[in-house]
Amino acid sequence: MSRVIHFEIPSNDPESLSGFYNKVFNWVTVKAPGPMEYWLTRTGEGGPGIDGGFMRRHHPQQPMANTISVDSVDNALEAVVANGGKIALPKMAVPGVGWLAYFHDPEGNIFGIMQADTSAG
Repeated sequence: MSRVIHFEIPSNDPESLSGFYNKVFNWVTVKAPGPMEYWLTRTGEGGPGIDGGFMRRHHPQQPMANTISVDSVDNALEAVVANGGKIALPKMAVPGVGWLAYFHDPEGNIFGIMQADTSAG
């Protein structure tokens, strides 16, 4: 069974917006290493929930997206298309983390899928 493992909140000013969530919900946010403008967020410990991140908004209507863990991005994308979904962004490497792609479900909601693979790059 695949589970939601991460959320992303797009923002015009991710550093500032993450500060809002940190103050309101006591989250802990740090800038991810490397050239990508991304802030990783820890939302808690020892209970149900997931962690996430803040990213620079790419377009005005960019929605918040959840990411689902899968064994194979390729197989998951095949299943998405076979069941009425559409690929939003094709498979791409997240160096040192894994393979990521985004899709639209049949009602237009966007989700990410992530295949863990530290050799991705």
